[in-house]
Amino acid sequence: MLLAHMGGPLWERREAAAWSVPKGEYVPPEEAWDAARREFAEELGMPPPDGPCLALGEARQPSGKVVTVWAVESDLDPERIVPGTFEMEWPRGSGYTGTFPEIDRVAWCTPQQAHERLVAGQRVFLERLARALASPA
Repeated sequence: MLLAHMGGPLWERREAAAWSVPKGEYVPPEEAWDAARREFAEELGMPPPDGPCLALGEARQPSGKVVTVWAVESDLDPERIVPGTFEMEWPRGSGYTGTFPEIDRVAWCTPQQAHERLVAGQRVFLERLARALASPA
């Protein structure tokens, strides 16, 4: 599974539960699938892989956000990633606004690695993917 380590000063020293599926927000009438492909390109700086997709559904995160995920088989090279950036005041209360990468690295992970690295609210997608891949087509 391709995972992205969240960028910025809040995540830079964390490894466990500091990774996410590439994702972003959208507002209808944009469709979730179209938004997922757009956000993938924005976050990773490259187009999403083509091919058949496997819908893994949605899950509400502890923050209240609803994340919808699809799996697409690919051999994407993490070295080609050019992450987007965001601005935030850092350190908080300093008045200084810094620019930080949305993600600071991307890696292919085994299911066990992904379980350790993923934020807790997204681990359900690992279970769904494993069940889908184990089911006869």
